[in-house]
Amino acid sequence: MAPSSSQKTAIVTGSSRGIGRAVALELAKQGFAVAVNGVRGLEDAAKVAETIQKGGGRAIAVQADVADPAGAQLLFDRAEKEFGGVDAVVNSAGVIGLKPVAELTADEFNRVIRVNVTGTFNMLHQAANRLRDGGSIVTFSTTALVMAFPGYAAYNASKAAVEAMTRVVAKELGPRGINVNAIAPGPVDTEMFFTDKSPELVERLIKMTPLGRLGKVGDIAPLVAFLVGPEAGWVTGQVLRANGGLG
Repeated sequence: MAPSSSQKTAIVTGSSRGIGRAVALELAKQGFAVAVNGVRGLEDAAKVAETIQKGGGRAIAVQADVADPAGAQLLFDRAEKEFGGVDAVVNSAGVIGLKPVAELTADEFNRVIRVNVTGTFNMLHQAANRLRDGGSIVTFSTTALVMAFPGYAAYNASKAAVEAMTRVVAKELGPRGINVNAIAPGPVDTEMFFTDKSPELVERLIKMTPLGRLGKVGDIAPLVAFLVGPEAGWVTGQVLRANGGLG
């Protein structure tokens, strides 16, 4: 895709794999230039960016830990330098970590909070100061929040905080025409979903879902594209639960 002064730009955190990867690819299909982000190394993020480029789109890969304020700032710096500004931010970076409270250590709890809450806050902070007027922000919560499964205390606490921030920031940025929404997926077939889960728990979750299957990343990415697109201009401060009827 040839550079265009009217082309919109999206930053997608945690987009080297899983739902974030699918979102980056979908937004590129919708015409966005995309800053692809990974924290573990640049190789996977670079592959996603290369896929976008081979399809005629524009993309860069940025290694950054958004749980560090400097990492979030770097993502915006790189996107602005390469593409001229930022119109959409999708906060899909996250970790899960399932343990009963009796077994959960403070370090394990703090890791989940650091990535899921502090990482989202850092990106919201940058977006509140640097996103172009009329832009969009999408955060990620979870349907597990309303199900209250045993072992989910840290993860659910982190996502409750994300939902709370989402609603507040929607009101703060509304006067600038920026919409801010969250997506709360149900069980989706990704590497992160299977972390810390026994085959028995996975099967139980599938059976609890009225549609009788795990979600796919392709079930979620188009919803993000909708929320950052013009059709969602009147939608803000909402949590969209995409979960196959679970919860």
